[in-house]
Amino acid sequence: MTTLLLARHGLTPLTGPVLAGWTPGVHLSDAGRAQADALALRLASLELDAIVSSPLERCLETARAVAGGRGQEVLTDERFGECRYGEWTGRPLAELAKDPLWPVVQAHPSAVTFPGGESLAAVQHRAVTAVREWNARLGPRGVYLVCSHGDVIKAVVADALGLHLDQFQRITADPASLTVIRYTPLRPFVLRLNDVGSDVTGLRPPEGSEEVDGGENSTVSDAAVGGGSGTT
Repeated sequence: MTTLLLARHGLTPLTGPVLAGWTPGVHLSDAGRAQADALALRLASLELDAIVSSPLERCLETARAVAGGRGQEVLTDERFGECRYGEWTGRPLAELAKDPLWPVVQAHPSAVTFPGGESLAAVQHRAVTAVREWNARLGPRGVYLVCSHGDVIKAVVADALGLHLDQFQRITADPASLTVIRYTPLRPFVLRLNDVGSDVTGLRPPEGSEEVDGGENSTVSDAAVGGGSGTT
């Protein structure tokens, strides 16, 4: 099994009012840098086999904060880059909310291709394909961090939960939040979702264990028949 930590980048001056997309030169704000430093501190005790980032500045800066004291290289993978929003890029969200496409994005995102841009289905496909390839590259005991964007993270989580892409708007990925998915031969397990503060020391499985259910510490599970791990 492989453990994926998905971190959304920290705050930028455009986060919230404007759809930044692939706009170049969007850097972390002072608050975003503080969030990235706090994320790095949270993860300091956890050994990471790789740190991977979207190529956009706000993600690279967040990932480099985590890599800072580790002597690790930040690797980039464009497949974890933001959705290419085409003509929507750089426009205020208040303005976009009046566009006829907006309610479709909210209710039926699997049908959406942004004008001059990318479909959300294509975003999910490329991101999930990248996750699977990194899982294979790092092996069944790999633990790695990917710094990406809200819609990309939500699309990966929807896939892990077995949800149709039309349900991905029910998922939240706040700036600098951490979402953790453990991939086993049977199925993925979502261990953390939009986590902004809890301890991470239990996320690397103990050496020699052969996890079956993918939980943070357990080695076997009766969840399929009993509804839980049998522990309290």
